[in-house]
Order: sequence, then C-alpha cells, then structure tokens
Amino acid sequence: MKRFRDFLLWLKGRFADQRTYYWLFLAVLLVPNLFLCFTETMPFWGKVALISVPGAVWMALLAAGHRPGMPLWCLFPVLVFGAFQLVLLYLFGNSIIAVDMLLNVATTNSGEAMELLGKLVPAIVGVVLLYVPTLALGALSVRLPDRLTRSFRRQSLWRAGVLFLLGVGAMVGARVQDPAYRARLDLWPVNIGYNLKVAVERWRQSERYAETSRDFRFEARSERPDSLREVYVMVVGETARALNWQLYGYPRETNPCLARTEGLILFRDMLTQANATHKSVPIILSAASAENYDILYTHKSVLTAFREAGFRTAFLSNQLPNGSFIDHFGAEADTMLFLKAAAMERGEVFNPYDDVLLQSVDELLADTSARSRKLFVVLHTYGSHFDYQERYAAQEAYFRPAVYESVSPENRTVLVNAYDNSIRATDRFLSDLIGRLRALPDAAAALLYASDHGEDIYDDRRNLFLHASPIPTYYQLHIPCLLWLSPRYDALRPEARTAALANAVKPMTTNIVFHTLLELGGIETPHRNDSLAVTSACFTAGPRHFLNDHNKPVALDRLELRSLDVDMFRRLGLDFPFAD
Repeated sequence: MKRFRDFLLWLKGRFADQRTYYWLFLAVLLVPNLFLCFTETMPFWGKVALISVPGAVWMALLAAGHRPGMPLWCLFPVLVFGAFQLVLLYLFGNSIIAVDMLLNVATTNSGEAMELLGKLVPAIVGVVLLYVPTLALGALSVRLPDRLTRSFRRQSLWRAGVLFLLGVGAMVGARVQDPAYRARLDLWPVNIGYNLKVAVERWRQSERYAETSRDFRFEARSERPDSLREVYVMVVGETARALNWQLYGYPRETNPCLARTEGLILFRDMLTQANATHKSVPIILSAASAENYDILYTHKSVLTAFREAGFRTAFLSNQLPNGSFIDHFGAEADTMLFLKAAAMERGEVFNPYDDVLLQSVDELLADTSARSRKLFVVLHTYGSHFDYQERYAAQEAYFRPAVYESVSPENRTVLVNAYDNSIRATDRFLSDLIGRLRALPDAAAALLYASDHGEDIYDDRRNLFLHASPIPTYYQLHIPCLLWLSPRYDALRPEARTAALANAVKPMTTNIVFHTLLELGGIETPHRNDSLAVTSACFTAGPRHFLNDHNKPVALDRLELRSLDVDMFRRLGLDFPFAD
C-alpha cells in the first residue's frame, strides 16, 4: 500500500512538471511517423529523416513557450491528420493520406461516412484514447503554474537544431539511395500538406468544369436511320470485384439469374484504371483515361455525344450528388435524377436498393414518342459499396450469417457473406433490366455493365479492407464487365457480337467503355477510337495503366503490386507483364 501511495505521489510530481508534458507531447506527435517507418517502403535514410526532421520541428515548437500545452493546441490540425493517418493504416496497412483519400472525404456523403465509421470501432477507439487525453493534458499544461525554464528551452532548441541538420543530411542520403525520394511525397506531415494543396487545386478545377468545357463539341451524328428504335443502357457498378462473381468462376451462387441469361458476353480480364469512384466513373463515362486524364477538364461525357446524335439521354443515380465530375456529367443529360437527393428534398428518409432505379427506367421505356425513339440511359448504382448489409433487404440474405456490428479480420466470414449477398442483389437488378430490354421486340437494344473498382475484404495476411488505397491490390483492380445484345441488335449488326466474343478474353481496362458505347450506338465522332471498342474488329489490346494518386499513368508492372497480388493474376490466368 505504501509503495502504491509513493507511486501516486511520484506521478503527481511528474505531472506538475512541464518537462513531462514536453516529452509526452513530442512522443504523441511522432506516433504516425513511427508507424510509417514500419509500413512504408523507403530507403533507410528516408526513415531516419521521417523521424528526425519532424521531431526537430516539434521539439522547437514545443519549446517556443513556457508551457508546451499551448503549442500543442496550436498543432491541433496535425493531431487531426495524425488520427486520420492511423485509421487509414488500420484499413490499408500502408500509405500516407493520399490526394484521392482527401477528395473521397470531400465527396463522401454523411450517410456513407457514418456507415463506415460505425464499423471501425477498434481504430476509432485507438485514436480517441491516444489523442483526446493528450489534448486534455495540453489544456492542463496551460493551466499549471510551473513553466519550462530558460535553460531547458535553450537546450531543447539546440537539440532541435542538431537533429534538424541530421535530418537534412538523411534526406540527402535518401535521395542517393533512391533518386525518386522527395520530401513532398515521403516526409510526413510535409506530404500531407502537399497532397492537401493538390486536392484543393483539383476540386477547384472540377468546380470550373462548366466553364472550361463550355465550348466543347463532339460533332457527333448517328449513322443509323431515324426510323430505327434504339435503346442503350450503361450500368455503372459500384465496388464489385470479379473474384466474387459466379460468372468468373466463384464457387458460390452469386449470379444465379445472369448464369441463366442467354447471350451474355463476359469480359474476363477487365481492370479498373482507378480505385476511387470520383476518378473511376469519369473514366468510364468519358474519353479520359489514365493516359490522358487531364482532358477530363475540357471534354464532355458520353451523354453529350449521344445527345448531339439525336438521342434522348438520362442519368439516373442511386447515390447522392457529391460535387464531383459524376454530377457534372449527369447534368449533361436531358433527364437527371438522383433518387436519394430528390427524396431528401421532400423531407423523406430514403435509402433504397438499386432496383428502385427500374421504376424510372420503366417510365423512360414506356414513352413511345418520337423524342424517345432513340434512348441512352446511364444508371449509377450503389452496388456493393460498404456497408454491404445495407444494399439488400434482410429477407434476401442468401448467405448467412450476414449481420455484423464492426469490421475486423475475425469477422471476415460474415463480411464476405454480406458482400456476396450484395452481388446477388446486383445480379437480380441486371437480370430484371435485361428482361425489360428483351421485352422491346422492335428495338435494337444493348446493355453494358462495368464496375468502377473492386474491394479488399481481409483477403490475405495483409488484412486490407475497402478500396482507394494509394497502392491498389488485385482485389481492387479486377472488376466484372459484361455485355448483352438484343436479338434485334444481333440481326442489325451480327459483327458486333462476333467481335465482342473474340475480344472477351483479351486484357482491357475501363477506358474501353466510352469508345465501346459510341461504337455500339453507331455514334460517329472524331473522338471515337475503335481500337478501344470491344465490339469492333479493330480492338487492340495494349499495355495497361493505372491512374495514380497524382493523376499519372503507371504501367501495371510498375504499380508496386505485392507478390500476393501478382500471384492472383497468375493463378487466375490474367494478363500481366510477368518477368521471364
């Protein structure tokens, strides 16, 4: 008992001394750097710089006043980003806060955010236990009568200066070890500041889209007679990965309806060019690609191309508008409807499943006026976006158990059950949609489906979860893509099916969708490239690229994919530039 009382007295004395707070705050500020030393691939001297340079800065700032609690509170944004960084490391296992992640935060609605945060209990609890008491102690430090002595502050500044010089030397050494090393990319939190700057610039560019694309014209026209009824539907999937589709060899019955659908053409080696929705969907709907992404700011979408060619166009979404290019493209259609947003404007609580989109499709198909004789529809689904168990009705849970309160590797079986149930919901949705198009005997109709990206679900020893990580995985890259052509369309253009079947096993990426839609719809425009249209005999498979966090194209074999991912490509027979 006496020892315990002595310990309490000692502890009380320590926390009456500002030096205790100084060293404690310094340690907390360096926690993200310490984690990144283990998670990031960088040269030895880069890791030395990762600790020494920020450590020197924090030492100097904490010694700037008599009470370290005040500069700690001034560094509140750094603590926020530190918490954010640790949560991302919990999810992805590596990588700093990327530009795309910052834009994801800006373009994610509150409902999605709460669905995710509500399931990340361990990570949230961890950062709360680390940072909230630290801030409380910072406030206590400000109120304490004790002050850092002039001698201590002078020594701290001297130590900080020496450490900073060591850090600068380490940065030079890192550049020698790896010429690609850059402080703005590899030194936390400098890289966070740089990425935040880039994110703001991109957001401003997106906001100016109406102005920068105002004068763009496709000069498009239809090569088919006005008397021919044509209906083309592009379904943009969400977070569906090919690995969990029965059609791609998955042992579970996740595609019972599509498996019975005649005439489907499945593209087996399709990769996304981006693993974040705000970039992947614009690539699907425009001529922009990883190789020429910047044209996105001046070009319009496939909806405008069809509209110029005389089609009635519609953009229907089961997601909320978020200010990204997806919204801008939707506004180019004759009819734009964000179902959830419309319900919220009416004061309704509305979280529908994707099949609600069929009601709007029915209304469009029922219109037999001359204006709707040629129809092009884009459907943006919610698909398999987390929270998986919210994407289908509880009574439609085929794989059980499928209810979870939090996400963790231990819950993987339940998470996969829920995810597979969401794939079955997409299966029913696509089957019902095809049924509606099949019921138009006089129409040349086609449906093209492609997911925007895949998903990690604790698939291997890395224990990665979700998508949008700066370095993607096989699970985020390989996506389902399929085409259905109506009997009337087959009779009109049998060569389209022949070409699609011949190309179905070739490697491709999501930049083929835009050109395939134009070729399918007979839209003539100088911006159409049939070497990227899988329904054309001219289709040519070329090197595949991924759009990295700084919007640069990276060849597949330069993506720094882990051996686990390369092994998945090899095991599934997917094209990859394997070393000899």
